[in-house]
Amino acid sequence: MTFNSPAANPAQNPNKLTLPTKLAYGLGDVGAGMTSNLIAFFSLFFLVEVAGLTQGAAAVVSLIGRVWDGVNDPMVGAMSDRTQTRWGRRYPWMVITTIPFGLSFVMMWLVPDFTNSTLRLFYFIAAYVLFQTFFTTTNLPYTTLTAELTQDYDDRTELTAFRLAFSVAGAVLVLILGLIFTQQFPDQPRFAYGLLASICGVVAIATLLICVFGTYKRAQEQSALLRSQGRSLQEGTRMSLTQQLKVVFSTRPFLYVVGIYLCSWMALQITAAIIPFFVISWMQLPQTSAYIAALLVQGTAIPLMFVCNVISRRMGKRGLYFIGTGSWLVVQTGLFFLQPGQTGLMYGLCVAASFGVATTYVVPWSILPDVIELDEANTGERREGLFYAFMTLLQKFGLGVGVALVGLALEVTGYEASAALQPASALLALRIAIGPLPMVLLAIGLVLAYFYPITREIHAETLLRLVERHRE
Repeated sequence: MTFNSPAANPAQNPNKLTLPTKLAYGLGDVGAGMTSNLIAFFSLFFLVEVAGLTQGAAAVVSLIGRVWDGVNDPMVGAMSDRTQTRWGRRYPWMVITTIPFGLSFVMMWLVPDFTNSTLRLFYFIAAYVLFQTFFTTTNLPYTTLTAELTQDYDDRTELTAFRLAFSVAGAVLVLILGLIFTQQFPDQPRFAYGLLASICGVVAIATLLICVFGTYKRAQEQSALLRSQGRSLQEGTRMSLTQQLKVVFSTRPFLYVVGIYLCSWMALQITAAIIPFFVISWMQLPQTSAYIAALLVQGTAIPLMFVCNVISRRMGKRGLYFIGTGSWLVVQTGLFFLQPGQTGLMYGLCVAASFGVATTYVVPWSILPDVIELDEANTGERREGLFYAFMTLLQKFGLGVGVALVGLALEVTGYEASAALQPASALLALRIAIGPLPMVLLAIGLVLAYFYPITREIHAETLLRLVERHRE
């Protein structure tokens, strides 16, 4: 059993995506990649070492942001599904909130001159809540476009690969800039992070607007095609949010997707959050080495996104996930046993981890549109916004909980900010967070992937059911 379907013959499918559309769509995730990656790798480090918060306070900032996400993601998803304008359901959200998205990110990396630590804590809570709000209102409608730009099973995998490759490219870019600014302004960390965040904000705004103008025509064409089949993307669900949640969580394939993605993403985010502390405190290397380690993971993952696409077409998405996640488990084992002085081996393991990281990005997002169409076949409703809302929520939940867990672990085990030597308990916590803990999560993801129920054949049957439903 496999997840994918045979590649369609372009000559038989004039509706295939064009390269400019794929590139424009992919560009839309550059800003999300830059902002999310800087948060994943360095938000905890920044809050503790630069902004002067305690590890526990930094964990609180992250957790409150995720609690708010639990409210705004499903809410925005439902509202975007119901939005009806001449420009479609998603594009007005993206255009209106793109600039606030960029500006609120900059706020997160500015340290106010508050002598009162409580005021400083509330400032960062407010900044995080604002950013998460505008991240949702731009990125959620953007990600739902995967299901609206094409109905082809394999095209969606390729479109996802383009989106995530650009996302990782943005992630790599922010790490390169961070490495440069750290070297150029070693004694001015506040200025370095503020400058880095400002560049991220500008790039995010520009690339999202390019995406809007580069994909809008294609989205309109697809909407017209669906209308000709008796379907319409403009018909948002009229069910209440409570009813929608009930339907979502009664959709068995979606629960598998949720489990696979949450386990994989949590493993990735815990590893990302711990890397700066692990490299500096355990490996006894400078902060620039943390940027290099993160760059090796993310940079190598970019070309591997397209390798994943090839493997998926030949072996299926389940086969791809098994290979990528299995290799990642081996890498996490190696990181746990890594010793100070083994710098070359550390960098080698970072490169090896990139295949697993690429798999984590590609597989869950490429199978989600098939779940959405199965739901439409069963209910007659199009609810991309709701399903993507929960996937986006899980992405940010994994990031927030990962950062919070690391922060709390450092607080409990006696980590001392800016100390050259850390207590043995804190060092052991660093090693567990980079090895055994992610390994357990990845193993659970493998089990869930094995039982995922939507195959190539089931997806083809779902599309036929949709055509028949709308002919009636």
